[in-house]
Amino acid sequence: MPGSPLPLHVAVALDGAGWHPAAWREPGARPTELFSARYWTDLVRTAERGLLDFVTIEDSLGLQSGDHLAAPERRTDRVQGRLDAELIAAFVAPLTSRIGLVPTVTTTHTEPFHVASALATLDHDSRGRAGWRVQTSVRPDEAAHFGRRSIPGLRRDQLHTPEAEALVAELFGEAADAIEVVRRLWDSWEDDAEIRDAATGKFLDRAKLHHVDFVGDRFSVRGPSIVPRPPQGQPLVVSLGHGDEPYRLAARGADVLFVTPHDVHQARGIVGRVREIETEVGRDEPLRVLADLVVVLAPTREEADERLARLDATDPLTSDAAILATTPSALADLLVSWQEAGLDGYRLRPAVLPTDLDHIVDRLVPALQERGAFRTAYVGSTLRERFGLPRPTSRYATVGSPA
Repeated sequence: MPGSPLPLHVAVALDGAGWHPAAWREPGARPTELFSARYWTDLVRTAERGLLDFVTIEDSLGLQSGDHLAAPERRTDRVQGRLDAELIAAFVAPLTSRIGLVPTVTTTHTEPFHVASALATLDHDSRGRAGWRVQTSVRPDEAAHFGRRSIPGLRRDQLHTPEAEALVAELFGEAADAIEVVRRLWDSWEDDAEIRDAATGKFLDRAKLHHVDFVGDRFSVRGPSIVPRPPQGQPLVVSLGHGDEPYRLAARGADVLFVTPHDVHQARGIVGRVREIETEVGRDEPLRVLADLVVVLAPTREEADERLARLDATDPLTSDAAILATTPSALADLLVSWQEAGLDGYRLRPAVLPTDLDHIVDRLVPALQERGAFRTAYVGSTLRERFGLPRPTSRYATVGSPA
């Protein structure tokens, strides 16, 4: 109808018992099941029931900390430990049918060849619903798990020192190379490389497998991949950004960028800066920009405020993203009103799982649908299609010699 908002993209970020550190103590939380397949399957199926675009699954190479820049906390009153995000996505994939599955995989200590293979496998497993949330690591304790390099670590009061800026530039440069290698490996099999002709005994056309021959400052990778080309050609690549360096990384290699505005004016400024950086790096297809919000939902604003106050009284929440305690209806109004800043949608971080995820699916989604701001059925079969992105042709399809 005239004046209706454009349909929003809505995703949820899944992490343990929820994004609030006291979530695991809440009635309705399932702390004894956090390391079970059933728990994660239930969460993702709930999100799919709400027609959400995708779920991201948090991960890291060290135990949880309230500050992702810091060493692991030795507290025993918070959730510690997690299952591997990519493996969660892999075992949930055949138990779901439409929702996108986007595990977090760190680039800093992970070989791009392994990342490319695992995520291409996930795309086959899910029939075109895989993505990759790119993440870097600045924590010395995580580097110590591998013993290949030392990382001095950062404190927040050091973020703008020359030493910190040099470290960030190094890690994001490495991440950019990793994305490039992974994308090349996804292209290294042409779409029709597999012949599978039993009559002639020919399974593969080796002329359609290609070396990627990447040589960089940090690693070199010859290729080709060991996994045939993913169903999407290129699974969705997403990243979280708080400033120019991560915005530049996303503009060069990602499809979707998560940002953390705290009001509509800040959102407008962030989107404007992202578009400027896209122009600087020569990007053609604009990034889909989604705002991250931590949400505490209840039928009334008073109940939502009381929920957050009770949680904070046990263990206060701090977050890079805005924290909203509100009703699903009021949140729907806010999400629609922030669209005018140029946002394509939102990644919601439920404060308590499954409670706030249930509110998102059963109350927020219908409220958005009533406003004409969200789909009433899934359209398209792949995650790229959902974001209006074409399936790219392999960059090697018309060049190169047999591998």
